[in-house]
Amino acid sequence: MALLDDLLQKRVFPVELERYCTYAMEQAGLPRDAAAVSARVLTTADRWGIHTQGARQIRQLMKNIRDGRIDATARAGVTAAGPAIAILDGNRAMPLVTACTAMESAIRKAGEAGIAYVGVKRSSHIGAAGYYATMALPHDMIGIAMTNTDPWMTVPGGKGPIMGTNPIAYAIPAGSERPVFLDIATSSVAVTKILAAKAPGKRLPEKWLVDDAGRPTDDPANYPAQGALLPMAGHKGYGLAVLVETLTAMIPGAAFLSGVKCWAFDIPDKTNQGHAFLAINVGAMTPLVEFKARMDAMIREIKAAPKAGDGRIYLPGEMEWERQERARRDGIALPVYVLVNLIRLAEDTGTPESLAAIFH
Repeated sequence: MALLDDLLQKRVFPVELERYCTYAMEQAGLPRDAAAVSARVLTTADRWGIHTQGARQIRQLMKNIRDGRIDATARAGVTAAGPAIAILDGNRAMPLVTACTAMESAIRKAGEAGIAYVGVKRSSHIGAAGYYATMALPHDMIGIAMTNTDPWMTVPGGKGPIMGTNPIAYAIPAGSERPVFLDIATSSVAVTKILAAKAPGKRLPEKWLVDDAGRPTDDPANYPAQGALLPMAGHKGYGLAVLVETLTAMIPGAAFLSGVKCWAFDIPDKTNQGHAFLAINVGAMTPLVEFKARMDAMIREIKAAPKAGDGRIYLPGEMEWERQERARRDGIALPVYVLVNLIRLAEDTGTPESLAAIFH
């Protein structure tokens, strides 16, 4: 693939990547406003260096539109509301847009009520949950975002896929220090890391999986046809995954556990994932200046703590903020699997020249 060989030698600046992704999604049939929002969400993950949740996902999302699993022209609607709560029916609209709408609603409500929850049903894949959590930061609020997923993970005592990896994220504002920010799955590791080890026939560095008999294994050869991911930290990750399932599915009325269908599989079933978004208005409870000063003091104490070696102590999210700064300054060298997906998207949408033009 000549274009791939060429792009592997080059870098792309985030603004140009976002502009191209917006254009490609428009060409695939998504309205411009929805394409722009979706491109911002996905390319932010690439800015952070979380490429598994970035622009590589666009092609499959556009296929979901062609297959009727996502309705390109639909918009989410409110089915229940109160001063500090809302439930949205995603109406199978572009899920990243629905998620932004829901988080914006939580932020508005928290501005009045101090804290707010917004749940979503009948939605699909929203990319990095962390993006929505960080939407609260410019408003000096704490943001929390989570979603359930189709089953990939077993539970203690189980032997097959029972629960989703159920990501959860938070973002906390600070003063002169960077915001604290975490985005994790409740499984032992992301599915993509298992598949990356499987492709060259490697063993896993740890026993992140169980085999078809429910025994922990470091051999990914038969995954995902057999076996399942283990939960993060055993019963602790399992317990957290149950909380995510409750807030994202049981309250809004979305599908749960085996009822959630995989957005990335070529199947006709609608996904019906659920999401939950919370915003906490810090200034409604304590003086904001004092809170930020205390956050800065906590961050500095952690970073100044005695170290085991010559390394550095990072706060949650600090690596992502630094990668974002480097991406803005130097551009991004995208991994092969991202470039392959972008090239195929360009072929699908008749935009190979536009894609090639953004790399330098």
